[in-house]
Amino acid sequence: MMQVYNSQTRKKEPFVPIREGHVGIYSCGPTVYDFFHIGNARPFIIFDVLRRANEEGISVKELGDRFIAEYYKDAGALGIRPATVHPRATEHIPQIIALIERLVENGLAYETQGSVYYRTAGFPDYGKLSGQSVDDLDAGARVDVDDVKDDPADFVLWKAAKEGEPSWESPWGLGRPGWHIECSAMSMAYLGDTLDIHSGGRDLLFPHHENEIAQSEGATGHPFVKYWMHNGFLNIDNEKMSKSLGNFFTVRDILKEYDAEDVRMFMLSAQYRSPLNFSRDSIDQAHASLTRLYTARDNLLFMQQSALEGEPADADRAFMAEVDDCRKRFEDAMDDDLNTAEAMGALFDLVYAANTSVTTDTSKKAVQHALDALYQLTDILGLLAKKPGELPEDVQALADQRVQARQQKNWAQSDALRAQLNEMGYTVEDTAAGQKIVKTC
Repeated sequence: MMQVYNSQTRKKEPFVPIREGHVGIYSCGPTVYDFFHIGNARPFIIFDVLRRANEEGISVKELGDRFIAEYYKDAGALGIRPATVHPRATEHIPQIIALIERLVENGLAYETQGSVYYRTAGFPDYGKLSGQSVDDLDAGARVDVDDVKDDPADFVLWKAAKEGEPSWESPWGLGRPGWHIECSAMSMAYLGDTLDIHSGGRDLLFPHHENEIAQSEGATGHPFVKYWMHNGFLNIDNEKMSKSLGNFFTVRDILKEYDAEDVRMFMLSAQYRSPLNFSRDSIDQAHASLTRLYTARDNLLFMQQSALEGEPADADRAFMAEVDDCRKRFEDAMDDDLNTAEAMGALFDLVYAANTSVTTDTSKKAVQHALDALYQLTDILGLLAKKPGELPEDVQALADQRVQARQQKNWAQSDALRAQLNEMGYTVEDTAAGQKIVKTC
């Protein structure tokens, strides 16, 4: 049974969905006024494995539409599968208003000067996620100081309209939703009063997720989330990412320099709750590791062509059992709170076993068994997305000429053709099963 670390109880718990065969997961999405940054990419990738308008001179909707499209482009490049639903706050204003009205009716929200605030002191469980009580809150960094509020710790649910800002009609006049209420309304609209999993970065735990709990449970009287999952911070060259430090990178910036799959490989190299340090060296290491996976796959596909028919020999059966052991250890690691680092270790043990055990005497069944396992495990991680393809016609022509040269024992021509293929970006290997040509990664 899968175990997940619940941020609210601060311990690992067996994962049991509310409804058998169905898991409702909500993950806070990007604020779409710009390209999303490399820190945003970590929770998107991790939980995929688990499943400024005025300055622009355009409308808020046009700005949102633009960067939503750009989000899909970057997310797709990173191998992030689309969610079942991608709700937009601007399309859920009626649900947001209805939720605020329930809170007003329950005595947990009040209106003043066209804005509506949540009465934090009225929710006894406030702070149960973050461990901070209302009395602990400092009316400084994360709490808006506002003279019109009853208490400095109260937070806004609906903001009265200001000139130049987008606004919608409401019972309290023109205005727009607060940051926190949007997620409560949208998640419950699709997943019900209680969610199986709510995920996000640790930076959202307080106040955003804490306030989501207060709003949602204050309105419904039901537990809002069964399992809270938060990923660790991403640093850049051992420093917190910050525009002032000049180390703030969007995913679009990174993808100009690195392959998207290398970035995904890097993000999965550590267990999701652990901090992760982004550097060029770390991406280079991820690239090297990913190359090993592709090489192992291509080797297996190549060996499959000349593998023996018939039942596996004893050595093959031992190899297949080793593959099964690697698969089991991979699954155990993933069941242990999505431990992708340990799972990667098992995956590369499989690669090592394949590289050292598969020969021209290996049976097709044993080779296929290893390929099936490799494809299954890398698909869970969203890796090996590039399909093996045929060589370009000019490359294939040179390869055929080299085979002929070797058959004629014309070693000088064979070496010259190898050098020509190398210059074109291909590695040439002569194996017991024949000539092997691989595109250099």
